[in-house]
Amino acid sequence: MTVQELPGAGASHRSATPPAWSPRTDPAPLLPDPEPYRVLGTPAAEKLDPELMRRCYAELVRGRRYNAQATALTRQGRLAVYPSTVGQEACEIAAALVLQEQDWLFPSYRDTLAAVARGLDPVQALTLLRGDWHTGYDPREHRIAPLSTPLATQLPHAVGLAHAARLRGDDVVALAMIGDGGTSEGDFHEALNFAAVWQAPVVFLVQNNGFAISVPLAKQTAAPTLAHKAVGYGMPGRLVDGNDIAAVHEVLSEAVRRARSGGGPTLIEAVTYRMEAHTNADDATRYRGDAEVEAWKAHDPVELLERELTARGVLDAAGIAAAKEAAEQMAAALRERMNADPVLNPMDLFEHVYAEQTGQLREQADMLRAELEAEEQS
Repeated sequence: MTVQELPGAGASHRSATPPAWSPRTDPAPLLPDPEPYRVLGTPAAEKLDPELMRRCYAELVRGRRYNAQATALTRQGRLAVYPSTVGQEACEIAAALVLQEQDWLFPSYRDTLAAVARGLDPVQALTLLRGDWHTGYDPREHRIAPLSTPLATQLPHAVGLAHAARLRGDDVVALAMIGDGGTSEGDFHEALNFAAVWQAPVVFLVQNNGFAISVPLAKQTAAPTLAHKAVGYGMPGRLVDGNDIAAVHEVLSEAVRRARSGGGPTLIEAVTYRMEAHTNADDATRYRGDAEVEAWKAHDPVELLERELTARGVLDAAGIAAAKEAAEQMAAALRERMNADPVLNPMDLFEHVYAEQTGQLREQADMLRAELEAEEQS
C-alpha cells in the first residue's frame, strides 16, 4: 500500500515541489562531450608544443619497452604477476607529466608505468609485484601512493589527502587513477561524493580499457559513458580519446589547473584498450576475439603520435632511433637488476605495519626471530 492509498490521503496531503526549488548545480556544463575529445589528426594538432610532444613520444616508446620487459620477467619467474598497460601508455604517461613535484599520484596496481614516468625507479615500481617487500618505495619521497591492488581503495585516500592539503593551504593536487572495473566499487562513489562536497583538489582518471578482467563495460553499467557519472556528484565529466596522448595531456592539464585554483574535482574517462591479457594469469581469448584486438592496434598510441609528429616534421628518423635506443638501455638495466636475487630480511615483515608495534606483533616477531636463530645454529 502506498501513501496515496492510505485512508484519508487526499490531494492536500500529497507532497509537492516547493515553489523556490531549483537545482543545486546547473547540470549542462558538467556533461561530457558526446564524442571523446581528440587532438591528433585534427586542426588542433597544429598548436602542439613540439618539445612537449617529443618528450611524450620518447616516454611512450620507453613505456612500451618497459611493458614488454616486465612481461618477459614474469614469464621468467622474476615477477609473480604483471598487469600490462600495452595500449594504455598514453594515459599513463600523460598522468605523470601533468603533475608538479609537490602533487600526489594515486595509482592502481596496473599503473606502474605512470609511477616510473613520474620518476620512480623501475625496479622499485616492480618490487610489490615480485613479492619482495611492502610497497617497494617511500611514498612520501616520490609523492606516489602505494600501488593499490584492492580496487578503488586509493580514491578515498586521494580525496582525504587533497582535502587535508586544501585545509592547510598547501598547493597540492591529487590525481587518482582507476580502471573501468573499479568504478563498480563503492569506494569510487564515496570518493566522488566527498570530493565534490568538499571541493577537494583532486582529479579522477578512469582508464576505460573495455574489460574488468573478463567482464565487458556493458555488463557493468548502463550509463551513457562513465564520464556521465560525474554529473550525479556535481562535478564536470570529460570524455577523451585515451590513445591520443596530446588530448589526454590537455584534458588532464585543464583539470589539474582547475583543481589547483579552487575549482574542485573533475572526472575524466579516457577511452582506451587493454591490448594484452588482464595479467599473465589471464586468458583473454576466452572473452574477446582477435578481430577486436586487431582493430584497436590500428589506433595504437605510439604509432598515432609518431605519424603525427613525422608528418609535421617535428620528429625525424634520428629522433625515433634515439628514443628506441634509450628504451633499450632502460630495459637492459632493468633486466640486469631484476635478475639479481634480492637479499631479504624476514624481520622486515614487522616493519612499517604500525608506528609503534602492538604487543601481538612484538610476540610474533620474537617467535620468528627465535626460529631464524635456531636455523642458523642447526
